[in-house]
Amino acid sequence: MDVLTDRKTDFEEIFYEKKNWVARITINRPFNYNAYSTNCLEELATAFRQASFDDEVAVIVYTGAGDRAFCTGGDVKEYQERYTRSPHDYWKYMKLFGAYIESIVNTGKPVIARLNGMAVGGGNESQMACDLAIIAEHAWIGQVGSGVGSVAAGGATQWLPITVGDRRARYILMTNRRIPAYQALDWGLVNEVVPSVKKDGEFIVKATPEQIKLAQKGKEGYSIDLSMLDEATEKLAQELVDKFAECIRYTKEQTNFWKNLAWHNTIGHARDWLSIHYSSWEPMEGMSAFVEKRPPNYRLLRQRAAEGKSSEFIWGPYTQTCPNCDAKNIPEYFEFCGACGAELNGKG
Repeated sequence: MDVLTDRKTDFEEIFYEKKNWVARITINRPFNYNAYSTNCLEELATAFRQASFDDEVAVIVYTGAGDRAFCTGGDVKEYQERYTRSPHDYWKYMKLFGAYIESIVNTGKPVIARLNGMAVGGGNESQMACDLAIIAEHAWIGQVGSGVGSVAAGGATQWLPITVGDRRARYILMTNRRIPAYQALDWGLVNEVVPSVKKDGEFIVKATPEQIKLAQKGKEGYSIDLSMLDEATEKLAQELVDKFAECIRYTKEQTNFWKNLAWHNTIGHARDWLSIHYSSWEPMEGMSAFVEKRPPNYRLLRQRAAEGKSSEFIWGPYTQTCPNCDAKNIPEYFEFCGACGAELNGKG
């Protein structure tokens, strides 16, 4: 086996194709809006390394399957089912995520994000890891970390300030509001917007939110069409093919300076903090609410803290000892011992 030349073709959660000097990497998980799983991260990193090493590839296009989502970041259902139960494993997950992001940044070749739909959470971090981005008019960009019990420290906290400026970065990260396509262009999150909404077979330029909704539902003669996105992406890719490879590679490395500086000075800290934070109440509540399709009870945790109660541990800190069986580290709010059933002095 020669790792410099061997090609992987048996991907399970992504598509990899190569044509006319362009490699196209597609997340193929449309059933959950192209959220990446743990295994998908490994496949993506492998695919980007493969494209990086392949001398028949000059440009990489990164996209998602379908027309609803480019990528919506990590699979929150997987987070809730796996990592809130085993927070130390989230540290391992973040190692895989970091390797994936760095596989984009370190390709040595230009990577174009083809934003065929929403780029949310880690999806926005993924598109910011790319060099250039073209967005379909119906798509939008956003962050959700502070609303689901996490922090967008996998690229967003590092790169949004140097991409859109400090105040806009805080706005995106703290409010979690959607950034529509033309606003994303105005703020420097993307390079180009192309029409993607049709009415009776004709493209509409600057479709309204109502028209976009109708198009996504295929109602009243409206539809989503990505042909102009494909044309714009291919045109940009072929323009980049006709540049000198070594000059492009070093240009990328030089312009990565601030991106690398922010990333490498923070990602290790973020990895450790996030894995520890997964043992607290915030991610449990936020991600459970997401999976259960209900609003998180943000104010319950605030109220408990204001009352002097624990907002980190659902059943309180581990302070009680059973007077009957001497079991230790029983949560403060438990009224009965989980080992022997004896009555305790729970304060919940």
